[in-house]
Amino acid sequence: MPARRRAATDPKARWEAAARAQIGPKMDGGTVPLLVGPPEDADAVAVERLGFPGVPPYTRGVQPTMYRGRLWTFRQYSGFGSARETNKRFRFLLERGQTGLSTAFDLPTQIGYDSDHAKAKGEVGRVGVAITSLGDMRRLFEGIPLDKATVSMTINATAPILLALLVGVGEESGVPRAKLGGTVQNDILKEYIARGTYIYPPEPSIRLTTDVIEFATREMPQWNYISVSGYHMREAGATASQEVAFTIANAIAYVRAAVARGLDRDEFLPRLSFFFSSDRNFLEEIAKFRAARRLWAYVARETLGAKSPRSWAMRFHTQTAGSSLTAQQPELNVVRTTLEALAAVLGGTQSLHTNALDEARGLPTEASARLALRTQQILAEESGVASTIDPLGGAYEIEYLTDRIESEARDYLDRVEQMGGALVAVEKGFFQAEIAREAYRIAKAREAKEEIVVGVNAFPDGNDKFSLFPDETGSGRSRGLTIAPDLERDQQRELARWRTDRDARKCGSAMATLEKETVAGHNVMPPLLAAVRAGATLGEVAELWRGLFGEYRPPRTF
Repeated sequence: MPARRRAATDPKARWEAAARAQIGPKMDGGTVPLLVGPPEDADAVAVERLGFPGVPPYTRGVQPTMYRGRLWTFRQYSGFGSARETNKRFRFLLERGQTGLSTAFDLPTQIGYDSDHAKAKGEVGRVGVAITSLGDMRRLFEGIPLDKATVSMTINATAPILLALLVGVGEESGVPRAKLGGTVQNDILKEYIARGTYIYPPEPSIRLTTDVIEFATREMPQWNYISVSGYHMREAGATASQEVAFTIANAIAYVRAAVARGLDRDEFLPRLSFFFSSDRNFLEEIAKFRAARRLWAYVARETLGAKSPRSWAMRFHTQTAGSSLTAQQPELNVVRTTLEALAAVLGGTQSLHTNALDEARGLPTEASARLALRTQQILAEESGVASTIDPLGGAYEIEYLTDRIESEARDYLDRVEQMGGALVAVEKGFFQAEIAREAYRIAKAREAKEEIVVGVNAFPDGNDKFSLFPDETGSGRSRGLTIAPDLERDQQRELARWRTDRDARKCGSAMATLEKETVAGHNVMPPLLAAVRAGATLGEVAELWRGLFGEYRPPRTF
């Protein structure tokens, strides 16, 4: 039937013709339909695609009661300067209602250098806390009950070392490893894709990741041994669909490596966790989380062969989008973060970090960190959104977006599988190229003002000042958090004392055993625990493995 005749008889067609005529060609460039209606067989869709909370395919959440039974974990990401200073911030946040700790490490710690290494110069304590030894880890968690507060550690290339240090400190304080609760990120593939804090080539790095998975599965039943991260890929420019697809592709690679090690899927999959960004497109982000859960339930069952419904349930932590924060008019970041946090909650996250308003300028101050935490608390206690499970489920637009993201992510997963899996796709630069293409598109759209960022490429008035938290001088400008210039020297002094006080012969023997066990292909965690207890430093262990595995050099192009 011609469009004109159809418009005359079909109410929806009449409405759409009138709406498009009113909008005109200039505004007719959206990525979603003007209006989404119900599916043809709504009842069947509700049963097969939505289901119920806590029931596969988990579209509506992984717990039957979701936040009516238990709120998400308030896990503010924190870490700067020395272990002592970060310990003070941890206590500050716990006293104000935070329910889980999340640790940021400085760049030298992330890439395996002690604080006195030449390559660490100028970076000690700058973007996270400096941890080099068991002594540093003791100071980091001094007075914090590790049998009650769960700990998340954002660390990848040196994840086995940091986990060993935490286990050592926990057991010293009377908390056996079996009772430690928390997460270590331990997701090395996304470092090659989007972040860059790798050390060794991919294959030995996957081996170390799998060692942690095996050790934690068998000896740390309350510990999440990996947090497969889409966050950093999204920060680099990935779309919502790419974030879902590439994250699940990496998860498939880790699961297959663990199965090849001899682990039973249904033994270790219930402790596998994920980490996503919550970006600015409010409705799309809600749909993204729902699509990710449904797609993972399918992949875990059909692709990976898991039998238990617990293995199909995707549990994830969310952080509001750091890339959405602006140095211009930073007070506007409060609004951005609130919308992003609300999207994560409506999408069913298990754990949430809300960014502080001043993070585009530097490390968050106590005042801005408190405001970020209070944002979560207002959502939990005042907004009412926690009272209803999946409150937007069934909304036509949400279900349309959920289906679209899942479909696009499935197409990407098929392409990755055809290449031979995520490791091959990383080595070919496929993920990197796809993300770079999208990042370039976004940059062009912002330059052309086709995509608006308030205070950056539109509405710049007010960019010359920031007075939400003025300093005590009355200048009207927030000074932000600064790192003491003598911190690096103090950290190096502590490290020198640590090396002097340890039993050098015992440490040397433990390191020799670690080398022998690594070369033999055995799990590195038991000898690594012995080495850090004997006083070995993070940099010494990383240097040992550099000698055995080599260092990764990325291709010049992808």
